Amino acid sequence: MARREDGQITRSRLLNAACEVFAEKGYRNAKVAEICRRAGANVAAVNYYFGDKASLYSEAWQHAFNEYEIPDSFMPAHTSLEDQLRNYIHSLIRNFMEKGLQGYFSRLYLMELANPTGLIQDTWHDLIEPRRQKLLGIICKMMGVDTANETVLFCEMSIISQCRALLSINPKDLEYLLGQTLSQNLIKRLADHIASFSLAGIGAVGKFRYDKEKTL
Repeated sequence: MARREDGQITRSRLLNAACEVFAEKGYRNAKVAEICRRAGANVAAVNYYFGDKASLYSEAWQHAFNEYEIPDSFMPAHTSLEDQLRNYIHSLIRNFMEKGLQGYFSRLYLMELANPTGLIQDTWHDLIEPRRQKLLGIICKMMGVDTANETVLFCEMSIISQCRALLSINPKDLEYLLGQTLSQNLIKRLADHIASFSLAGIGAVGKFRYDKEKTL
């Protein structure tokens, strides 16, 4: 039993270190030796627990995603659609700005965007789809449609793009653009703005769609 527990601890340390190194350097520039050094493990441990670097990368994605906060997961069933969307946006932004393990998934994703490996495309779709459906469901209900049509998908892209800007812009550049030092309070106010802007946008798009259908 002790050997099995020790093995799980080593495996977990390797995954934590892999998330850290892959998020910092990307897949191609990350070295297995450095991951093992940070994990305090022998280089052979990667082959033993994961098989190879590519498999370790895929499992690191899963591991980081498991720490990723699930938007809207703890809200009461009677919560208004507006509050559900606000909570979803706040959760996304907290994840994008998080610096610890919870934030590794966002940075792994950003590294994959910059230098695609082709190793996790299917994994990414499997991981993200259930949470994506939460947002699409909220937008569908707000617009009074049963399924995600093109307009709903465009609204989803608009919301995600606003939130993702915080991940893709250098913090110093973001401070320059906003004219003040980044703080938790500022990030919260920005999240509030994105939520209000998105709610207004969904309302305007929905009204335009309704008015257009009436004239047909």
